[in-house]
Amino acid sequence: MQSTRKITSAMKMVASSKLHHAQQMIENMLPYEGMLEHILKTFLASDVDAKGSITQARPVKTVALLAFSSNSSLCGGFNSNVLKLTQKAIDGYQKNGVKVIVYPIGRKVAEKMQKLGVATAGNFMQLADKPNSIECAEIGRQLQADFDNGIIDRVEMIYHHFKSAGSQILQNKVLLPIDIESAMDYDHFRDLKSTIASEEATKYLQEHQKEREYENEKASALNDNFIVEPDMQTILSVLVPRYVNLMVYTALLDSNASEHAARMVAMQTATDNADELLRMLNLQYNKSRQQAITSELLDIVGGSVNN
Repeated sequence: MQSTRKITSAMKMVASSKLHHAQQMIENMLPYEGMLEHILKTFLASDVDAKGSITQARPVKTVALLAFSSNSSLCGGFNSNVLKLTQKAIDGYQKNGVKVIVYPIGRKVAEKMQKLGVATAGNFMQLADKPNSIECAEIGRQLQADFDNGIIDRVEMIYHHFKSAGSQILQNKVLLPIDIESAMDYDHFRDLKSTIASEEATKYLQEHQKEREYENEKASALNDNFIVEPDMQTILSVLVPRYVNLMVYTALLDSNASEHAARMVAMQTATDNADELLRMLNLQYNKSRQQAITSELLDIVGGSVNN
């Protein structure tokens, strides 16, 4: 039991270190993501002529699902939650006669799709351990090309949105076509400083979330007036691919940070359980030892009295 506790404690510290690195990657990416998303979506929302096929829903005959899981276990319900939601989405589409193509990012979801016999678009297991913006851009270009050519009619991402070390929200987000209304309500706030899943950290997150919502309300009255040069299609041909690529990369970073946070919490729980079990076993051992000593003393005293 002592050796098991040492292993879980070491895994918790490793996960905490990896979580810190993953939080830094998200923090470095967020300013670019926020500004690009703001420019594109406000541009599409404010100019009717800018809206094209990229924002228009159409009859769905084929859907692409990007499912983000991990390559390894021991991270609580992280993988099982993703697999359940992915299977639920697949069953719902197949029930309506819609063809489903899965982009399995992570070994767990790839193995699950193989068992279910669902068509996959390749092997992306290396991304789950080492997030790479270049490979995400390749996935994004392929998805947009298939969407523009009518090969797929809808793209969804199933992943954990990282809010803090103690809060990861499982989401099924539509990537294509771009939903302007829901996209404007996208939650960008994350606690990227703390690697502690505690009640104090949760309260801190809630307080700053309220401040963030108040700031958004004050800024919502502002309008962006765009001067388009050289022309609208040229601007969209640059912004839309970058947006799609960035959303895939953002989901990957969120999933990666959520995996480490889930593993850190799971290993901390396992360590605490091991400590409690060791305490109970030690108490039981001491009681048994004391009973044996008491019994021997009674035997000695009884023998002395008889003599």
